[in-house]
Amino acid sequence: MVSRTEAVQEALRQAIIEQRLQPGAKLPEDAIGDAFGTSRTIAREALGRLAVEGLVELKPNRGAYVANPSLDEGRDVFVVRRGLERIVTECLAGRLKPDEIARLRDHLAREQAASGQSEVESIRLAGEFHLLLARLTGNQVLIRYVTEVVSRCSLILAMYGRPHSSDCGVSEHGEIVEALIAGNASGAADLIDRHLAAVASRALLQEKVERDIRDVLAPYAARIKGLSS
Repeated sequence: MVSRTEAVQEALRQAIIEQRLQPGAKLPEDAIGDAFGTSRTIAREALGRLAVEGLVELKPNRGAYVANPSLDEGRDVFVVRRGLERIVTECLAGRLKPDEIARLRDHLAREQAASGQSEVESIRLAGEFHLLLARLTGNQVLIRYVTEVVSRCSLILAMYGRPHSSDCGVSEHGEIVEALIAGNASGAADLIDRHLAAVASRALLQEKVERDIRDVLAPYAARIKGLSS
């Protein structure tokens, strides 16, 4: 069962990835506790976990803030991500089981359904596609590192990406899956590398409008109501 801390952590992660919380935004423990109807201790624990992922920055005597990476840092993170995801495709090519292929195709169908309908949903599903690939490797170290860089890249795109640039192409995802099914390791690796290079190349500085954190977190809090403190 998901703990209250894990639920708050995931809700905050989604709020950041879905561009609801801006890079550099202050994350007061009391406001987060109010939003989720939980204690400051749980809010603090969730923020600490997100700091490990690189999504939150903890500043001594100042509190927690959404991480605010520079463009140079962003480029470095994408370089690392491209290397990690090439390893993911090499691990999966020709080794996917029927139920795993079905999971990937189901995910692609959901991406296709969201395309052009909901930008927020498309962004979320795009990131989850890459996380699903990593999880299918069964390599816990690889899964942890990919999860961290995917989350970090989503933050970078939220900060610098022009509209829709965070929405990975559904067709490109489909090509990657077909190459993996066919056992074409080098082809799949090249596809995912070009795909991520294209996503990174569409970065463009753009200002975001600040909103009160309680308003931002209200819909996320509604999702996890009923969990014990």
